[in-house]
Amino acid sequence: MVRKSGRYAARGPEAEFEPGSRGRVLRNLLGIRSVREMARAESRLLLEAQERLVKMISPDHRFTADDIREMHRVWLESIYPWAGEYRGVNLAKGDFHFAAAREVPRLMGEFERRYLAQYTPCSYSTEPEIAEALAVVHAELILIHPFREGNGRCARLLALLMALQAGLPPLDYGGLTAAGGKRYIGAIHAAMVGDYGPMRALFSAVIRRSSDRVARRGP
Repeated sequence: MVRKSGRYAARGPEAEFEPGSRGRVLRNLLGIRSVREMARAESRLLLEAQERLVKMISPDHRFTADDIREMHRVWLESIYPWAGEYRGVNLAKGDFHFAAAREVPRLMGEFERRYLAQYTPCSYSTEPEIAEALAVVHAELILIHPFREGNGRCARLLALLMALQAGLPPLDYGGLTAAGGKRYIGAIHAAMVGDYGPMRALFSAVIRRSSDRVARRGP
């Protein structure tokens, strides 16, 4: 996607930008140099990937690390040659450093064993249980940041699929990372020390907003 100045700092041979993009758009298969055009392309393909994956994932499916790589590949393979591959560059956002690139394969293996195996399939029946499952899995995946780009959206896509397994409507993420951006960042930082309460509260709000939206539409 886009690399805005100050948003991420990336070092390594894979930190390449599309020629002519003034260092704002990652090198891509489509030769896109415009930030706006890349945003449109990624958003359109994300919707297509979501529709495809919803049809593929069964209610009793237990997710794996390879599933997450496949989700990323399905979404971005027509844009980036590294879609579905773990990143080979170190990433930071401000003073916050995500997991070192060399540690990502090991950490994703642990993520599968500790969190995906516990919380998927997401067959919980109460809102607090579902919110807990979504919060823990989402936060831990974000902290690893396994891909060069698209981590937040891939994590939200996984949460959406998990919510569908639990019988919820498609999640409405409005406010999760926009108006509620500071709360979201704070929730990620809290998760670093094993406190999932703030992220759980955010997902509880997402679940209620999504259910209310469906209720307003009526039968």
